[in-house]
Parts: sequence; C-alpha cells; structure tokens
Amino acid sequence: MRQAADPNDRAVAAALPRRRTAEFLAGRSLLRHLLRLTVPERASTPIRADANGRPLLDGDPATGISISHDGLAIAVAVGRGQRVGVDVQLPAPHVPDSLLHRCLGRHAQDVIPLSEHRRGVELAWVWTAQEACVKAAGTGLTGSPWSIDVPPGSREGQWGGYRWISLRDRSHTPLSCAFSLSRFPSDADGLEATCS
Repeated sequence: MRQAADPNDRAVAAALPRRRTAEFLAGRSLLRHLLRLTVPERASTPIRADANGRPLLDGDPATGISISHDGLAIAVAVGRGQRVGVDVQLPAPHVPDSLLHRCLGRHAQDVIPLSEHRRGVELAWVWTAQEACVKAAGTGLTGSPWSIDVPPGSREGQWGGYRWISLRDRSHTPLSCAFSLSRFPSDADGLEATCS
C-alpha cells in the first residue's frame, strides 16, 4: 500500500502544525488506498472539509468518506451513495465513573464493576459507535454522541437514519463504522459502504 502522498494532500499537510503532518498524511494515504479499491475513479479527487470539518470528495457529494486516528491507529470508511462515519479509539487506562455515566447512560451500572482495563476497553467500543454515528450525520460533537444509546457488548445497532457496526470480531482496537440507511440523491449504483 505504500505510495507517495497525493499532491493535494501534501499541500494541505504543509499548512498543518508539524506534529500533525505524519498523522494527517497516513490517514489520507489509507483513505486513498481504500478509494482505489472501491471507487477508483475518485482516488485522486481533492478532499475538502465542509463547514463542520467533515471530509468530502470535491465535486462528489454522493460518495461519503470518513477518517479517524488515535495514536498510531488509523481507520477510514468510504460509502458509495451513503454518508459514512468511522471512529477508532485506544482505550484509556483510567475511566472515571462520571465519564461512564455520561457516555453509557443507563448502561453505566453494567460497566462500573469491571476491572479498570475492561472499563476502558468497553467505553472505547461504545464511544467509537457513538462517534461514528455523529460523524456520519456530519454533526461531530455538537450532535451529542454520548446521548446515543449503545449497550455495552453490542456489535450493531441503529440511531435515527444511521446503522452502526462495531468490528469487535475483526479488530483488537475499538473500531466502529456508521452509514446512512437512505441514499444520497445521485446516480450511484446502489448502496455500498466499506470500512477499513
């Protein structure tokens, strides 16, 4: 997969703080790789951000894209004819009860008795599903991801017009994708979402 960075991506990276450049280019490189596999005609399309910061393929609103990184973990998603969101999260070593109550709501009592490590892991899985949903919706944190009901241990669910999937059987690092249940108005050939 190792390829030279896309010229458009290098230009954007040049304006970023030095500490963010490598992370940014790694995320864009993985996204470009997934685009080459799923929508090859869009692999070199410039990427811009909408008013809320959501990445979009310039001139192609019908192909949803999403990028997430946490530390060295990177995840991307592409949806033909769909809005998509992806989130990857490294578990925190310590999770206060107040954060569990905030993000898990009525399910917090199921996680509080767990070991510190398991609490961090389970919160990370729940958070990735919540965050993937608001990324797909294009609202980010203003969409109050912590208010989305994701029961601990869940592998899939629905929130509004979005379906989310946690890749618990495929990833050791908490990773979830969300995608719209309805199509973008376009001439896209059916619905298809891919998460990597």
